[in-house]
Amino acid sequence: MCEDPGERAAADVGLLDPVRAGSPTEAATGDRALLQAMLDAEAALARAQAALGHAPARAAAEISAAARAERFDVRDLALRARRGGNPVIPLVADLTAAVSGEAAPYVHRGATSQDILDTAAMLAVARSLPVIIGDLHRTARALGRSAAAHRATPTAGRTLTQHAVPTTFGLKAAGWRSLVLDAADRLSALRPPAQLGGAAGTLAAFDVLADEPGSGLRLPAAFAGELGLATPVLPWHTLRTPVADAGGALAFTTGALGKLAADVLVLSRTEIGELAEGGGGGSSAMPHKSNPVRAALIAAAARRAPALASVLLGSLAAEDERPAGAWHAEWQPLRDLLRLTGGAARLAAELTEGIVVFPDRMAGNLRLTRGLAVSERIAAGLGRLLGRGPAGELLTRAAHRAAAGSLSLVDALRDEPVLKGLISDDELRELTDPARYSGSAADLADHALRRTPAGRTQP
Repeated sequence: MCEDPGERAAADVGLLDPVRAGSPTEAATGDRALLQAMLDAEAALARAQAALGHAPARAAAEISAAARAERFDVRDLALRARRGGNPVIPLVADLTAAVSGEAAPYVHRGATSQDILDTAAMLAVARSLPVIIGDLHRTARALGRSAAAHRATPTAGRTLTQHAVPTTFGLKAAGWRSLVLDAADRLSALRPPAQLGGAAGTLAAFDVLADEPGSGLRLPAAFAGELGLATPVLPWHTLRTPVADAGGALAFTTGALGKLAADVLVLSRTEIGELAEGGGGGSSAMPHKSNPVRAALIAAAARRAPALASVLLGSLAAEDERPAGAWHAEWQPLRDLLRLTGGAARLAAELTEGIVVFPDRMAGNLRLTRGLAVSERIAAGLGRLLGRGPAGELLTRAAHRAAAGSLSLVDALRDEPVLKGLISDDELRELTDPARYSGSAADLADHALRRTPAGRTQP
């Protein structure tokens, strides 16, 4: 049916949600796509019953041919859904009317609305996951290249917002990659199941309709097989593990990408300038700016996802054999999580494939503390000469003098009488060189890069 002006006016096309606008997951989770998933479930149920001899093959074929989303009015279904509390009820009426009198009795035969809507939700998850995981692997490959190229590039390690000891940019990028692979592994482990239980999860109607006691036990596997979903161990109308697992993995993924985004936002500040987004965004008021817009949008998604996941986790506390409200509360948060995660993963792949690294700026920032960033190393070196206690006192005194007088730590130490003849200027300069104190950072980066997307580590 043609879209009417009212439907166009009510449509959510992502104007205020640029994270998901135009992404593949947006298309996989749109109203029309979810309607098609519900129709796919209805058609699969008829085919599964026909395969078991419980419905005529011609009826199943006719239902499958009629189950095309473009034949139905999405907006009309949405409005009519208010009467029964879900869109499956009006959809079943319309699908039944769309087939012949011979096929009509086999539409939705023995199922309940939740069977169809839950299965459609799992189809949306299953159809979105390959795209999201693919973008995560793109991101991991790009980060792997950055980590390898900069395994030994010194940069300031920062703790509680302040310079700590030096690290390498390669280790930082390897850490981002590790989180991205953690996310990909969690999403890859999901096995979205079909849902089929009938009115109260007993499969009773399927036995009666087939006139074959126990035959209903074979139907869920046939139904799931038609859709390419996992076979459920039990009907899960109020056993919401599949939804909770999906929500947790999706929220973790946006959080993992949010860590990457948070670091990029900090390191691309004008006064830090160690990174830049390739092709950053402009400003409506300040032409000189190149904003890290991808990182900003990923960070926004990471802040929204936990609240959505909390709704799904809260819906685990669902009463009886079919819940009132708990199930209904899941629909939009699950869709939003899929969209946010898919959009964030796409943006992360674009960001990391185009990121620009400025090693000279990293080196310059390391020199800002004039040697104080390596006080840990100096304490160890002087401790071998003076003893731990006296070395600590001397270093504290020299550090305070350096900070108060805008001196380098080398100059402050050179003025300490107790060090005369014990250590040369060259040795002092080496001890206070931040680039020479990154520990095992480069080797740790190499070790992290041996991890494969499956979570294993190569020898």
